[in-house]
Amino acid sequence: MSERFVLPMDGGDLVGERWAGGAGATAGPTVVLLHEGIADRRGWHRVAELLAPPVTVVAYDRRGYGESPVSASEFTNAGDLRAVVDREKAERVWLVGASAGGGLALDAALLIPERVAGLVLIGTAVSGVPKAEFDETEQRFDALFEAAIEAGDDAEVNRLDMWFWLDGPNSPEGRVSGPARDLALEMNAIIIGNDAPEGAGDNGMDAWSRLAEITVPVTVACGSLDARFIVDRGRELARRLPKAGYVELAGVAHQPYLEQPDVVANLIREAIA
Repeated sequence: MSERFVLPMDGGDLVGERWAGGAGATAGPTVVLLHEGIADRRGWHRVAELLAPPVTVVAYDRRGYGESPVSASEFTNAGDLRAVVDREKAERVWLVGASAGGGLALDAALLIPERVAGLVLIGTAVSGVPKAEFDETEQRFDALFEAAIEAGDDAEVNRLDMWFWLDGPNSPEGRVSGPARDLALEMNAIIIGNDAPEGAGDNGMDAWSRLAEITVPVTVACGSLDARFIVDRGRELARRLPKAGYVELAGVAHQPYLEQPDVVANLIREAIA
């Protein structure tokens, strides 16, 4: 059972949830789950339930996602994350980030290293990474996305997002169905509708050129059905980080926590053990 919280911030509140861990000798570490750019904290619910207790788990909606409104003032995502960690009164936390959430986790490991015990990164973004070279399939999807955006067709953007990211660009559309797809569509529709300014909350970081400074343990994972450039980036990231290992998640694409939450929860348990 989780407890919902609202954290007042300049420009808008952050809304999140906390799953209590163990107490005393049974207390585990604190893990903060960071959602990606086409989801909100609800995508992590099943993973959080599997981890807590003994792990204390926190997940929150970044500004413009889920229940957290688009910010009315300038902010940084790293500053918001620090406020969430401070709320926990945790000396150090594990950061688990998917895609854009992983990019935030890497930035935080450089900006507030004293608060970060380790990282688990899934299909992660990285600030400052060179622009990806798309293969033929990825180029085709890119053209479809641009056309849908230019036409202002939010439903088509959402459909394409689900095919590319949830199913995987080389998988048939609808490979993932049922409640997982319904939730993914619902979460992304909110984000598309909010239409937050591009670059809102940017931390102004270039983590790619500073990876050698990140000395905490890191697990880098990618779904085997994810986009080729995401998988290539993950493998290279694991090679560049001083204390990193790479894990392939078989049979899933960019949102494995929706498809196989038990596998993702086990990945996190093994990382923090």
